[in-house]
Amino acid sequence: MAIQWFPGHMNKARNEIKEIMPQMDVIIEVLDARIPYSSENPMVSALRGDKPVIKILNKADLADPSLTEQWMEYFEQESGVKAIAFGHDKAAEVHKINELCKKLAPHKTGADKQLKAMIMGIPNVGKSTLINILAGRIVAKTGNEPAVTKAQQRIKLDDGIMLYDTPGMLWPKVENENSGYRLAATGAIRDTAIDYEEVASYTAEYLIHAYPELLKARYKLDELPEQDWEFIEIAGKKRGCIRGGNQIDTHKMSEILINELRDAIIGRITMETPQMREDEEVMVAQLRAEAEAKKAAKEEEKKQRRARARKNRR
Repeated sequence: MAIQWFPGHMNKARNEIKEIMPQMDVIIEVLDARIPYSSENPMVSALRGDKPVIKILNKADLADPSLTEQWMEYFEQESGVKAIAFGHDKAAEVHKINELCKKLAPHKTGADKQLKAMIMGIPNVGKSTLINILAGRIVAKTGNEPAVTKAQQRIKLDDGIMLYDTPGMLWPKVENENSGYRLAATGAIRDTAIDYEEVASYTAEYLIHAYPELLKARYKLDELPEQDWEFIEIAGKKRGCIRGGNQIDTHKMSEILINELRDAIIGRITMETPQMREDEEVMVAQLRAEAEAKKAAKEEEKKQRRARARKNRR
């Protein structure tokens, strides 16, 4: 899937974060509980080094609760990582983030000390809403569109914590095609940059195998077809997505499927598992190695051509 990221100042944001990172005591990374792997920005781990991190699985009220538990256990296997899940149903528990920050940086707790925490996350992951709850006031602009936060800001919290907010960063290139589809399906990418039918087809294929009962119940189907495009057509017919010539309007049905996934109308769904992450990391490493080998072969070919050209000029 070719992804066209929305305009942004990724390099500027990255450089700003890199500059102040040494001053930070704790990193707070906000993930989408429906796609904990795909919503992890690889630049975060590259920039934070060995600093302790709190991984917040946000929008957990939209995700599969059993898989959210699995993801939290999975993340906490890594040294210096604490994981916590949040959703609209757990807004009152947001103070736990402050407590975790102090546990991870005990040397920065006390009357005359200030703990510095940086909060990071990809666009449209709900970072600004969390900040407002933490601050107890509106300090960050919220919205359902990606890239609402434009600049870095500092927010003073209770318990002597200074929170550094950063613009939502996407990385220049998504190497894992599956992650691209999941980011599009959950709304991390502007809808103007995605092909609804392509994303819906990927989504339907996953849901047919992972959540068949939820699909059958929502779209009133006794049986599910094996093919994703068949499901789009059958569900489209059920929903009355018909255009001229009695044709199924697959684009309209694709929009319905994606919007109902995002709003958890189909049910509480998680689009990936820890095992999928393990498997896909291996796949990405192989693709990277193949790309490097091709690049090296091209460079060698250029070198040989230049050598032959020099020989012929003599």
